[in-house]
Amino acid sequence: MSVDAAHWRRPTVAVLATGGTIAGEAADAARTVGYTAGVVGVDRLLAAVPALGRVAAIRAEQVANIDSKDIDEALWITLARRVNALLAQDDIDGLVIAHGTDTLEETAYWLHLTVASAKPVVLTAAMRPFTALSADGSLNLLNAVTLAARPDAAARGVLVAFANRIHSARDITKVSTYAVDAFASPESGVLGWVQDGRVEFQRRVTRAHTIESVFKLEAIDTQHALPAVQIIVSHAGVSRVVVDALVDAGVRGIVVAGTGNGSIHATLQRALADARARGVAVVRSSRVGSGHVMRNGAAPDDALGLVSAGTLNPYKARVLLMLALAHGWSEPAMLQSLFDQY
Repeated sequence: MSVDAAHWRRPTVAVLATGGTIAGEAADAARTVGYTAGVVGVDRLLAAVPALGRVAAIRAEQVANIDSKDIDEALWITLARRVNALLAQDDIDGLVIAHGTDTLEETAYWLHLTVASAKPVVLTAAMRPFTALSADGSLNLLNAVTLAARPDAAARGVLVAFANRIHSARDITKVSTYAVDAFASPESGVLGWVQDGRVEFQRRVTRAHTIESVFKLEAIDTQHALPAVQIIVSHAGVSRVVVDALVDAGVRGIVVAGTGNGSIHATLQRALADARARGVAVVRSSRVGSGHVMRNGAAPDDALGLVSAGTLNPYKARVLLMLALAHGWSEPAMLQSLFDQY
């Protein structure tokens, strides 16, 4: 026995369950749609993967059990606080979150910006319910725990283990409504892969995250909701009705999913310029799904006071904008600096 093997300690990984398809149940094992998400509890999820015990000691908690389409900012705050509390414990080496696929990329990015630890945090999910033939959740969960137990997964920001691939929370997006391999990182590619207990990283995350993040949960007023930020879409024939209604309703920020390089229909652009004049922060993203939005490229950002989202999709741009506004940062120059950094 080697010295390293003699002193090896089985790592301890916390597993937080929030529901989703990975915890879904259907009356018929042949069904992969028409099931109820968020039914199976965390103990049953873990019992289906006995190999977990060979990888790590598991501490399981049921934080929620919902369909991830219904997740909200209150649960994000609750989840981030619990993650930070667990990772602050010396005897916790890493953490896994079982989540639904619908909003996984948003929750992952939220945690990427609000987790105050370098310890591994890994999200995973499933495209087929727990009860389905060839359900993918159990293997994804095993791979996620395998990754979270690895010291070399630390200081890489929040990760997603799905279909044997390792993604960064910043880059991942859902790209299929049905495929088991439903996620991609379009511009930057995956970070690496995990399979049969082996983990290999191929690149590092370069943008700021976790312990480098300026965003602190303590700065968020949890007595009230996070600043209201909504997403609108530019399309042929769009009117300004939605923008005007949102401004009248008191939103603090708007993310526009523009066409192409974040271009905005002239009617919508006039409405957004009026919204900006009334103090609403406006971020320009794209509905395309990959690529980046160039500042002053498809819209006069400097003249209108708009902010470019860069490579962030509209949903993640909303997360970053909410956090910035919650910290009191609303001027376009400051917001642009944050979007360039994160």
